[in-house]
Amino acid sequence: MTPDIHTLGELALDVGDGHTLYVQDWGYQAAAMPIISLHGGPGSSAKDNHKSNFDPTSQRVIFFDQRGCGRSTPYATLEYNTTDDLVADIEKIADRLDLTTFMLVGGSWGSCLALAYALAHPKRVKAMMLHGIFTGSQAENDWLNDGQFHSFFPEVWKEYLAATPAEHRAKPSAYHFAQILGKNANRAKTSAYAFERLEGSLIKLDDRFRMEPIGTYDPSGIRLEVHYLMNGCFMPDNFILDHAERLKMPVWLVQGRYDMVCPPITAYKLHQKLPNSHLIWTLNGHKAEHEAATVLKLLLEQVSLGIS
Repeated sequence: MTPDIHTLGELALDVGDGHTLYVQDWGYQAAAMPIISLHGGPGSSAKDNHKSNFDPTSQRVIFFDQRGCGRSTPYATLEYNTTDDLVADIEKIADRLDLTTFMLVGGSWGSCLALAYALAHPKRVKAMMLHGIFTGSQAENDWLNDGQFHSFFPEVWKEYLAATPAEHRAKPSAYHFAQILGKNANRAKTSAYAFERLEGSLIKLDDRFRMEPIGTYDPSGIRLEVHYLMNGCFMPDNFILDHAERLKMPVWLVQGRYDMVCPPITAYKLHQKLPNSHLIWTLNGHKAEHEAATVLKLLLEQVSLGIS
């Protein structure tokens, strides 16, 4: 993420364990309710287009690259990189910027991290705006890893199986994950490429996804993502759904009806558990764009101005 005319400041925040986070403070300094934006992944980063969901003339937004991501250092490391570590990092960012309370906004993995943080520190979270809902459960991971979406994208699943040795096609992701985290760099890159092509092909409801050539492909982000998936996102199975009733703050859930990466039933189950939630269905897939992005932006403008 690059600074622009609305950037209030940039930080290289030492959070311990050898990690330094890139943080960008952006928008309107005097906003009534600051917002912390949590990017997806794990293994992605805060991107310039994430700013399009916010209004810098009325909102103050804190963007940061999570451990091992983007401009944070060391890049792509798996050491001291767990959900608890990321939750602690949000605390350190809030303390450094003197944010007593704030709103959390996140999509996909960012929604999971927001929920995990809110469970650990509910008094600091005034509200949450989440999209592409993911809670880190085994059932959600099985949906993607076992091809439970294949009735909708049969050719994508077929391509993934074709990239898997025949003897491992009953559990292709188990094979690829082992290779991705293994010591053979060539096999790791090949498997990371196959898994990212699988995931990327399901992001939108069309067939326009194209992978870069494998020769220039960087598997670091997928390696970090698989590190989390292989460890159940470092939470007991169903932890967030089992404890969601403890989250009393307002929560807005924006979920695509045809999300093939994060199955919509998760958003519905979470909505049923949360005592003060609002579920907004959109007609998109996983990406928060077009209809979903418009809904998200409008909600953010209304909610952030109305909460103090």
